[in-house]
Amino acid sequence: MTDDSATLMVYPLKIVILLILLVIIGSLGSALYFLLKDQERSARTVKALTLRIGLSLALFVLLLIAFTRGWIRPHGLKLSNAPSEATSAPEGSLP
Repeated sequence: MTDDSATLMVYPLKIVILLILLVIIGSLGSALYFLLKDQERSARTVKALTLRIGLSLALFVLLLIAFTRGWIRPHGLKLSNAPSEATSAPEGSLP
């Protein structure tokens, strides 16, 4: 896959990830609502939580696939006070 096609894949992937996260949050909210408002013991809370777990697993698999195909790349945090590797102590020495 060329770098241009990987870049074109990033934006739709971000939208899909965001939508899945919103549905997960909505499912969690509906489970809370059903838990608080249902007087009888209905299965709606369990169904909403089961949907949330299934969507979370699907999102995890989607992220793994996107990483292995090169659609997304991890990046580190850029801390301004972090020492660079060139100025760090040699390996095996005590701080």
